[in-house]
Amino acid sequence: MKNLCILAISIWLTGISARAQDSSDVKSPALTLTLALTGMSDASYYGQKAEVRAPYIAGVAQLKMRSGFYFTGMAYRLLDDSTSAVSAGSLGVGYAFKLGKKWSADLSYSHAFYPENSPLLQAASPDNAGASLQYEYWATSAINVDYNFGKEQDVFVTFSTEKLIRLGSFAAGKDLLAVTPSIDITGGTQHFYDTYVTEKRYRDSVLGIPLPVIPGIPAGGSSSSVSTVESTRFDMLSYSLRIPLSYTRAHYMIEAAYQASVLGKAAQVGGGRTNHFFGCSVYYQF
Repeated sequence: MKNLCILAISIWLTGISARAQDSSDVKSPALTLTLALTGMSDASYYGQKAEVRAPYIAGVAQLKMRSGFYFTGMAYRLLDDSTSAVSAGSLGVGYAFKLGKKWSADLSYSHAFYPENSPLLQAASPDNAGASLQYEYWATSAINVDYNFGKEQDVFVTFSTEKLIRLGSFAAGKDLLAVTPSIDITGGTQHFYDTYVTEKRYRDSVLGIPLPVIPGIPAGGSSSSVSTVESTRFDMLSYSLRIPLSYTRAHYMIEAAYQASVLGKAAQVGGGRTNHFFGCSVYYQF
């Protein structure tokens, strides 16, 4: 659902076994624990990224019950952060359920913990309530709605579609090499940006970095007060193509992925440009 990847990773965690075998072949266990370690070249927020690069590594754990309830925890470290071992974290709970043979849905809530004056775009909205509706046919398509709130309140709607393409096996069908290209189209509001710009100016002023003049943002940056957005406008924010190459066995998956996100002209964070992200992940399911 979301990019920084907190719920994106949660979605990937639930699909490891399915990539190696059909879900109908094995009865779901009462509890499933999945651990993951991932590294990214930059932090993505619905295809957008901050002015300062934020490469990171993250550890994720998800505990899923047969009933469909799941709990997710995440801790990550910005590689350029020399002040602490953990740069941020998140806890979440969700419920995934079937609506029919081909339809499924997911409801979730998560809260992220960011340090004061975090450089990440999403730090102004640490709480997320999300819902998704998914349809499986020759491909898998979904509509995701996210309500992010905290210092700011924003709504994001993403349409996504992906197709699992099996490339082959090296162990007589006990493993799977696959590529799963996906396309995401995201629209949303952008109140988070005002908080990001204001707090970035405050950090720069403390560090003695010259402050550019930005319309609507008070000069000087002597405080971290948030500027007021007089109206809410819903705009197209990004069009993303993600190409992950994965190798899966019964209990683990290794994945390398490339993502290109073309930002809409209305996006306040680099409107019109293309952002590139690279990542590697390892998942293990008990």
